Amino acid sequence: MTSVSSAALTNAMRYQQMRMQADLVKATKESSTGRVADVGLALGGRTAQSVTFSRDLDRLNVIVDSNGLVTARLASTQTSLGQLSGVAQTFLSALTTASSGDNSNSLTQSTGLTTLQQLTSILNTSVNGEYLFAGTNTDVKPINDFTAAASPAKAAFDASFVAKFGFTPTDPAAANITAAQMDDFITNDVAPQFLGAGWQTNMSNATDQQIVSRIALNETTETSTSANSDGIRKLAMAAAMVSSLMSSNISRAAKDSIVTHSQTLVGEALSGIAQVQSQTGIVQKRVSDASDRMKTQIDLFERHILDLEAVDPATAATRVADLTQHIETSFALTARLQQLSLLNYLT
Repeated sequence: MTSVSSAALTNAMRYQQMRMQADLVKATKESSTGRVADVGLALGGRTAQSVTFSRDLDRLNVIVDSNGLVTARLASTQTSLGQLSGVAQTFLSALTTASSGDNSNSLTQSTGLTTLQQLTSILNTSVNGEYLFAGTNTDVKPINDFTAAASPAKAAFDASFVAKFGFTPTDPAAANITAAQMDDFITNDVAPQFLGAGWQTNMSNATDQQIVSRIALNETTETSTSANSDGIRKLAMAAAMVSSLMSSNISRAAKDSIVTHSQTLVGEALSGIAQVQSQTGIVQKRVSDASDRMKTQIDLFERHILDLEAVDPATAATRVADLTQHIETSFALTARLQQLSLLNYLT
């Protein structure tokens, strides 16, 4: 003989409710995502295939996201290079006017100083906390300010002038400096400070090595530029000479030599900057093409995963509705059972 009690029925209902609630969680997840809640249970032996597709999909998405940051950095670099080219062009125009005798020495000197200040500002541009022209040393400003009071580069420049001639540019004796002497000073004393080892000793904190980014599963490329490029060095050298010496007491012939050398340097700087712009543009195209290819692969993987894991939306929604109704009915029956008591039938 089997006995049935209200307690036994209640406990059975509670167990059934717990099971249906667990099923409802899975059904709700399947209804909202359109995919099976438990991949292993649903796919069995094909689970490994789904896991492999998902892993490859995640790797591709990470690289595409990284390429988005790379693209932003390259776009900002192109903008800065364009600004730098504009500064150099303006400076070259001022030097051309000066060579024809239409500009005063003070105006030419002022243009050189402005060029240095703009050069420093542009090269020290940062995006998302990373300096664009620092090479791999992205957390340090790439260029020291030549015009600052305690500038080591300016101190080295001034010291080299005194060591060469025995007096400062403001000394009256500077009026006796010949064009040949100035040519020699520029070639043998100034050039090593900007085009040689002195650049990274006094002016630059950037590295020659550039950032290398993975732009596809099997493709990497350099995705930054450096303030140590020849074009930037030559522009800085020309601006430093003009800003330091054009308003001094040196002879007219020596100043003409400075202007001539500076015109040549700025012309070469414009060519060098244009080359960097071209190289940056090529990298931008490579990154864009790589991202497009991976987005196609991502779409393919997503479709394969969906083929494996997809559930019928209508069936999932119906199951959620059925489970919800059963749970509500179960709660109602449980409540009624809990109200049963022998005391209600004793007289």
